[in-house]
Amino acid sequence: MSKVGAGDKAPGFTLPTDGDGEFSLGGQNEAPVVLFFYPKDDTSGCTKEAIGFSEHLEDFSKLGVRVVGMSPDPVKKHDKFKAKHELTVTLVSDEEKTTLEDYGIWVEKSMYGRKYMGVERTTLLIGKDGTVLEAWHKVKVPGHVEAVLDAARKHFS
Repeated sequence: MSKVGAGDKAPGFTLPTDGDGEFSLGGQNEAPVVLFFYPKDDTSGCTKEAIGFSEHLEDFSKLGVRVVGMSPDPVKKHDKFKAKHELTVTLVSDEEKTTLEDYGIWVEKSMYGRKYMGVERTTLLIGKDGTVLEAWHKVKVPGHVEAVLDAARKHFS
């Protein structure tokens, strides 16, 4: 599956979230969405990214934008991750990895010569109509949240 990028329709899904919730993304959404995909709860880069989005959640909210993170971790792990780091963003669980595959970011990775399947850190800014307005693939965490917020301001101010 090819990666979802700017101009594409975001594949729809309904998945469980932290706090026994549920999040749906469909053809018509209540609000624009920042959807950030990250590999694993409680690892250093993922923690920094989730804290960054949480710290700027009010700025996104003022623009009417929801911020949602997704990883293949189970909901219970998301709950612990949120409590430990006082995260305020919604965390979606895709244990089956079907949505991650639909977005083209469940990919073969390599570390120290060992190949394995994992999440390619990606962020999408999705409009109310389900169209991807901006896409960041192979994200490097420093400065990323600010870049996404700048893009959201460009589209929704």
